Amino acid sequence: MENIKQTHHYGSQFNLINNIYLENQLTRLCLPETKQPEVNRLVKKLYLGLIEAVVNRCFPREIQLYKTRMSEAHPKALLTAQSFNQTTKAVTVNLARAGTYPSHLCYEFLHDVLPADNIRQDHIFAARATDESQKVTGTFLGCYKIGGSVKNSFVIFPDPMGATGGTLTSAIDHYEKNIEGPAQSYIAIHLIVTPEYLKKVLNHSKKIQVFALRVDRGLSPEEILKSPLGLNWDQEKGLNEKQYIVPGAGGLGELLNNSYV
Repeated sequence: MENIKQTHHYGSQFNLINNIYLENQLTRLCLPETKQPEVNRLVKKLYLGLIEAVVNRCFPREIQLYKTRMSEAHPKALLTAQSFNQTTKAVTVNLARAGTYPSHLCYEFLHDVLPADNIRQDHIFAARATDESQKVTGTFLGCYKIGGSVKNSFVIFPDPMGATGGTLTSAIDHYEKNIEGPAQSYIAIHLIVTPEYLKKVLNHSKKIQVFALRVDRGLSPEEILKSPLGLNWDQEKGLNEKQYIVPGAGGLGELLNNSYV
């Protein structure tokens, strides 16, 4: 279904998905006239496409033999087909509130891939900490519901906007310091990321893989916008003074929940 773009210079931990259909759906999501319930319908399409790309790229595979409806007549002619290794473990993390619906979509999808006993959904309440000018100063992690060990598990963070990287790195630090592991890897799944986000997150740990449909660097100088993604990483800018993504999609946490407080 998907291809991984190689035309960026952010390193091998970043996977930029090349899928025209999903790119078109993301464009529709970003338009000011797009409201609920269309917002959630688009997010569903987008995250089902993204989680499919993730499991195809990251999850280990094996070859299985299957009987088909013709096996009774031809018992030796079995179907040989690829499958995902059924010992694989995955945890999807709901970073409330923008990540609640995307995480649920990924959690449901994973049941088509792995045994139910190998899948879990964790919950972390995360919010931006801001100063009087609404500039982000850090991340507040509130209540947790984490269901146990992540040892040898793929820990997946479906969070639509990768803006500053503070929420993701704080959540990963919590798992690393407080939860039995180690994890197989940490996989962040975003619709849009910024160069600032990628610099923070990719330098945080070699165990992190980031998947996204788009890199937004709309506040970069004009000559930088004409250059390949990441070639002049230090001069790329995608965050405004309130650390929202430009051109971005606005506050998806508010849009997804139709709640503007």
